[in-house]
Amino acid sequence: MAATATATTLSEPSAFKLVSHRPVSSSLSAFSSLKLHSAANSPNYSLKSQLTTQQHRHIGTPIRSTTTTPAVASTVTTFHGLCYVVGDNIDTDQIIPAEYLTLVPSKPDEYEKLGSYAFIGLPSSYETRFIEPGETKSKYSIVIGGDNFGCGSSREHAPVALGASGVAAVVAESYARIFFRNSVATGEVYPLESEGRLCEECRTGDVVTIELGESDCKLINHTTGKEYKLKPIGDAGPVIEAGGIFAYARKTGMIPSP
Repeated sequence: MAATATATTLSEPSAFKLVSHRPVSSSLSAFSSLKLHSAANSPNYSLKSQLTTQQHRHIGTPIRSTTTTPAVASTVTTFHGLCYVVGDNIDTDQIIPAEYLTLVPSKPDEYEKLGSYAFIGLPSSYETRFIEPGETKSKYSIVIGGDNFGCGSSREHAPVALGASGVAAVVAESYARIFFRNSVATGEVYPLESEGRLCEECRTGDVVTIELGESDCKLINHTTGKEYKLKPIGDAGPVIEAGGIFAYARKTGMIPSP
């Protein structure tokens, strides 16, 4: 469906209209109409911008700076911080158990509380806690997972909880499709795909940097000194950058701004 055809059908559910946080949708029908594809389906995608800048996201703080690079007309989005490593088949019950789904992300205090419960459903074999007792934010801003990350229930609260906890990006070998799409629709986290099993190459607490460039996407593990190629994010990139599907629709004029 062409983008112009969706302009009259998009609507934002009031229950998920965030006042001070990223917009969250309880319906993915509009999102599906934009025909956004995962990295695996968009091998030739590159992040495009009319600006000549280098953008840096400093994870763990709200600071974001831009550096002008006049010699090269390109944009590189960078995430930097500690990583938290999980294995295969991490389902949404482990990311955010069902008992916490009564929390409403549109309420700032409940959004923060939702983040404080991120990964609380992980089994006891994960000795390092994702969030320390009494804290609402995690010191780990990048999650590295294995195969089929985000499987199970299709709850939107899963990527929202990760975003609320301070996670900026997840790097996994593969994703459950609904988690990938929910991540893009909410604009909470970048769901990036690795070309190998980084969950076996990295360890929780490693210092890593993710660079999303026009022609090169990679993860740099500063602790081990190794670099790994990542698959491009695809057409979903601009939607996440805008803050989610409705923010993107308003930015592109598909629906009027409030």
